[in-house]
Amino acid sequence: MTRNVNVLTIAGSDPSGGAGLQGDLKTFSALGVYGTNVITAVIAQNTCGVSSVYPVSPQAIREQLETLLDDVELDAVKIGMVASQDVADVIADVLRKRRPRWIVLDPVMVAKSGDILVDDVGIRAVRDILVPLADVITPNLPEAAVLLDTTSPTSLDAMEAMLPGLAQLGAPYVVLKGGHLRGETCPDLLATPDGHEWLPASRIQTENLHGTGCALSSAIAACLAKLPMDAPAQAPAAAISDAKRWLHAALEASVQLSVGKGRGPVHHFHAWW
Repeated sequence: MTRNVNVLTIAGSDPSGGAGLQGDLKTFSALGVYGTNVITAVIAQNTCGVSSVYPVSPQAIREQLETLLDDVELDAVKIGMVASQDVADVIADVLRKRRPRWIVLDPVMVAKSGDILVDDVGIRAVRDILVPLADVITPNLPEAAVLLDTTSPTSLDAMEAMLPGLAQLGAPYVVLKGGHLRGETCPDLLATPDGHEWLPASRIQTENLHGTGCALSSAIAACLAKLPMDAPAQAPAAAISDAKRWLHAALEASVQLSVGKGRGPVHHFHAWW
């Protein structure tokens, strides 16, 4: 019997179910992989915002990771928000020793309001410890600007100009998300070891944007995890494109859901119900 594909999310919780590890687990299931999770923070939030964050201790995170990896063979790991160097050190230490085939990092550092979510030490930890560990990073434009200590780009040319600096941080694949640009399209820019390409998409007029970054990064992890060991060199780029198409469909279908009074979630199970 062929073994199923196992994927891990390392992230905080979201009681509303649209983002964080709950949203990641939905994404994994929707894309046909088995999801596991390690929780990094208990967060009191809903579709309107975050009221409190209760971090899990680095030791508890280490024990979760090591206990899981003692038992489950993982094909990919998605890493979400990491707010301290101690937590980054623990994640990096464990994953270096028991590295899965794929590591996808969503460097969550800037809220949709524009507020910086982590301090300077946390930013350096993500940039210097976790980015070089990752195979794929998925920053939006403000997060890319924080990683490079510059201003957020406001044009396609400025997005392209960021790629060399982001590539130098160490991850072979960069998905630079262009959703913060104005216009009728929502282009992402994919950098690979062989060059770069645009991943175009139409802009969907919706307020249901809660958890879109989590959904894309976890979808990328799921699609990469399903690649065979002998996949051709261009296969990772194709898997990333597949993940973006899935998210676009999940955004289009989000109007079918009625969850909360604020920014609703994407419809993770749009292909199922």
